[in-house]
Amino acid sequence: MPRHAQSIDYKIRSRIFGNKRGWVFTPRHFQDLGSSAAIEVALRRLKASSTIRQLARGIYDYPRQHPVLGLLNPAADAVARAISTRDVTRLQPSGGYAANLLGLSEQVPMKVVFLTDGPTRKVILGKQTIILKQTTPKNMATAGRTSGLVIQALRHLGSRHVDDSLIASLRQRLDPADKRQLLKDLQHAPAWVAAVMRKIAAPEPC
Repeated sequence: MPRHAQSIDYKIRSRIFGNKRGWVFTPRHFQDLGSSAAIEVALRRLKASSTIRQLARGIYDYPRQHPVLGLLNPAADAVARAISTRDVTRLQPSGGYAANLLGLSEQVPMKVVFLTDGPTRKVILGKQTIILKQTTPKNMATAGRTSGLVIQALRHLGSRHVDDSLIASLRQRLDPADKRQLLKDLQHAPAWVAAVMRKIAAPEPC
């Protein structure tokens, strides 16, 4: 193997190991280390040696291992972040997954949905499906903020399932900065969701 190829292999391997097990990545994560062809060859070698695993076309992980269960599937958000980095897009957790991230649901849904300003994509990992669903600029206006999670979680739950205990739970979970952001982002929420956001952000009663 040429010395140059050895160097790229070593650098890619070092970056993978440095990010530790569970890291999900694409060839784009190594574009500063060499040519696309050299990176592809290096990843192919690592896959052949079972150091890394290919999850889908152009998506890999450095898999976590369980002493009994063996190789574990990566976290849904890690897969979505890798695709987002590759495609240079933004993400917004949606549906039941947004509710789970806010502690409003204990169950991680088998179909995890992220809204995105990029193309719609689907990745199937075992029994779990990860969907990146193209949406409108309005739905992406709060991407990356807790207010975005709140809006999507409340829309998923529906107004009939939002009661005082749920509002109290979110009031306790969100810090003052998050609550201030809720008030700034009211314009991006449906009217009934905005009304709930006001209650969540309201000052605590004396």
